[in-house]
Amino acid sequence: MSELLVAAPMRLEAVLIGSAARGGLVRKTGMGPRRAQLAAQELGLQAARAMLVLGFCGGLDESSVPGEVIVAEEVVAAPGEGQPEEPIACELAVPLLGRLTGLGMKVRTGRLVCVSRLALGGRREELRAGGAIAVDMESVWLAPGARGRPFGVVRVVLDSPAHELLRPQALGGALRAALTLRRVAAALHEWTPGD
Repeated sequence: MSELLVAAPMRLEAVLIGSAARGGLVRKTGMGPRRAQLAAQELGLQAARAMLVLGFCGGLDESSVPGEVIVAEEVVAAPGEGQPEEPIACELAVPLLGRLTGLGMKVRTGRLVCVSRLALGGRREELRAGGAIAVDMESVWLAPGARGRPFGVVRVVLDSPAHELLRPQALGGALRAALTLRRVAAALHEWTPGD
């Protein structure tokens, strides 16, 4: 039995993670709520001691920069997403924070909010006002795949209000985020939850 099951929403994320954590149990789940809900059913059948969602996210405040690592304390669906708005605790937050801190990466912890469409411009401000520091499109819908096992979410900021993805200078930030995601995966390779 593998210690850690890693759910990576996008193919690029799965490739980056798999290249740094060779032999790890990495599953590409698909982007967005619908694919995440379907994948959660399959993830629940996988033999592993813990489950981690790993990939990119959007930062919600001006201080957030591409390549910043977000360790979620809890994940919650944004209002109006047709999902209960009760937060889901990320039990692995503290050990993940301990594992990733001190490796030369900017690491923050807090609430991650989940939406069904990309959050840009004013939508980011609305989500930040609700107490979240980052946004993604899958984590809350993938969480049921943990099926009672310890659950965690680590996301790497791809863009933020000051570094919108659609701007010409976004390429450098995207490259920084990709390299950081590989570093995170390498740091978690052979990590045993509970260490």
